[in-house]
Amino acid sequence: MPRTITLAGAQTGPIQRADTRAHTLDRLIALLEGAAKAGAQLVVFPELPLTTFFPRWFIENTQELDTWYEREMPNANCQKLFDRARELKVGFYLGYAELTPEGQRFNTSITVGPDGQILGKYRKVHLPGTVEPRPGARFQQLEKRYFEYGDLGFPAFRGAPEWHRPVMGMLICNDRRWPEGWRVYGLQGVELMVMGYNSAAYDPLGGDSESAELRTFHSTMAAQSNAYMNATWAVSVAKAGDEDGSGLIGGSCIVSPNGIVVAQAKTLGDELIVAEIDLDDCRQGKEKMFNFAQHRRPQYYGRIVEQVGAVVPE
Repeated sequence: MPRTITLAGAQTGPIQRADTRAHTLDRLIALLEGAAKAGAQLVVFPELPLTTFFPRWFIENTQELDTWYEREMPNANCQKLFDRARELKVGFYLGYAELTPEGQRFNTSITVGPDGQILGKYRKVHLPGTVEPRPGARFQQLEKRYFEYGDLGFPAFRGAPEWHRPVMGMLICNDRRWPEGWRVYGLQGVELMVMGYNSAAYDPLGGDSESAELRTFHSTMAAQSNAYMNATWAVSVAKAGDEDGSGLIGGSCIVSPNGIVVAQAKTLGDELIVAEIDLDDCRQGKEKMFNFAQHRRPQYYGRIVEQVGAVVPE
């Protein structure tokens, strides 16, 4: 029996700093409803889709800063999304800024089943940017200031029975560029990787060596190469467009275990990409080319040098 599931990537256009939560949530619900109409059983939203990408701002007022975070999930700000998804019997991946009862702040994502229950939770590990603002810079990237490094590791989990219980993993934005997380999930047998991003259309740390086109290419390449090397389906979804003068790339895509892009966004606005996938397409790579149990040889990998420039003893 084929293990097929219809996936949707729900790319959003820009969310401005002045946009209300209610307006933004209505946009997400409209995308959810469009995906359900197209037959999607699982919808992947971007990183931080409930708000603008606030780490680009230097915010000294703690009271204002706290308004960008969610203290529990779901909550009054997004309950409508959970309720509508449950009515439609559609699951979703959702990113958000998390403020824990202990006062910790994380860039977080969850995967929710069609019954509204949270199946998995992930906290972003690879935080880009700086702690302090860069003097004179037009754009800032202050994730290291506003978030702590994720402390949950890379926990694979089972998807819903309606999705044939795939082994799933989550990443967020910069994580997708690092092979480590993918491989940890790969060693757990991941079949479906879901991830959202808010990636700048320029070099966020200054310079002119990275264009929007190059950064979009890198984003797609990271999904393709890592999906292939770990024999998994991957859904990578952007918040895109011009947010208050700061550009974000698009390029949302659904990638097969062979590294083939089967659906990709064409705009920088609210856009759905949809594909029916067969989870058993992962078997070719997992059982032959990338059969980790048979072909891995960690004893030959050598010692990992943690510090760049460190002297390796003879």
